[in-house]
Amino acid sequence: MFRTALTAATLCALLGGLLWEPTGAAAATTSLRGLDVSGYQGNVDWPAVAAGGASFAYIKATESTGHVNGYFGQQYNGAASAGLIRGAYHFAHPDASSGSAQADFFVDHGGGWTADGRTLPGALDIEYNPGSGGTCYGLGRTAMIGWIASFTARYRSRTGRSPVIYTTTDWWNTCTGNTDTFAVDDPLWIARPAASPLSLPNGWSTYTFWQNHGAGTFPGDQDVFNGGPADLRAFALGDYTPPPPPPSWPYVQQNQTGRVVTTVQYLLNEHGTSLAVDGVFGAGTRAVVVAFQSAAGLTADGVVGPDTWQRLVVTVRQGGTGPAVRAAQAELAAHGATLAVDGVFGPATAAAVAAFQSGRGLPADGVVDAATWQALVS
Repeated sequence: MFRTALTAATLCALLGGLLWEPTGAAAATTSLRGLDVSGYQGNVDWPAVAAGGASFAYIKATESTGHVNGYFGQQYNGAASAGLIRGAYHFAHPDASSGSAQADFFVDHGGGWTADGRTLPGALDIEYNPGSGGTCYGLGRTAMIGWIASFTARYRSRTGRSPVIYTTTDWWNTCTGNTDTFAVDDPLWIARPAASPLSLPNGWSTYTFWQNHGAGTFPGDQDVFNGGPADLRAFALGDYTPPPPPPSWPYVQQNQTGRVVTTVQYLLNEHGTSLAVDGVFGAGTRAVVVAFQSAAGLTADGVVGPDTWQRLVVTVRQGGTGPAVRAAQAELAAHGATLAVDGVFGPATAAAVAAFQSGRGLPADGVVDAATWQALVS
């Protein structure tokens, strides 16, 4: 894990800190600390790890269909002996063999699941290609989605649990086209070394695990579980629905697609540009973002992060018209409102805004201000 260079968005986010502290409505949820290790860490001093405050661990079991972690027994059994709830993960090589074959290899070499309250469901580590063959292992998006489906279906049939999916938002967008195919059944383990786990891949409204740094208190990578001790035990035994993350400005950059890109394009047009609003962050959108950042005195890196968002958003209210109103209406519709995206802020839009604000614990005044924008795009 973390075998590739960090994206520009990640580098920007790293400047903001390395550990998320829940605030507001999310503060009631404890975020448990844990780690993930592989053969690179060798024999792990698990009593020391437990004494340091770790509650869980993921241990690499296998890679492709030809590699088994030589330290797996010491790491996996040692974690359990020290009182940690632990699970195994498989590093995927979609170019080497089928998803089902790799799922079988994983389960046959330590990646299974037992309903004992101490074992986490196995995880599929699907990310940047560490070797030759390109970031996506030479597979197109449709083929990649099919490969992941083959792995998850086989794992589910062998163990009775859906595997956790470990990935980055950037890789998921690049190599699967930001599919939402797996969000219903497969818990998300998001890799994002930053102050916030957001933004998440399409379809997932929250995360179960968050890998927030590649080094720290514990050996290997540092992780957070989205819940408290009872929640972790519940997840080990079966289904658990983690709470949504607190609102945070997402990072949006070239090659991303979807609703949040559409919102960026509408807001850029509010500031006088004439972009095609197609939900595709291509070279043209990036060039306009760079120009906007330069004019606003921001770092002109073409990445829409917190500073750029706060300059882009404008307050809209009843009686207003234009692209920013369309952006708000499109976001509200995506959150379940029955609303025409017509760029006219009438009573129906005001009512939808107020209902959304009420559901998010915001003042229900029907005005889309910065806090409401953040909740909409988060």
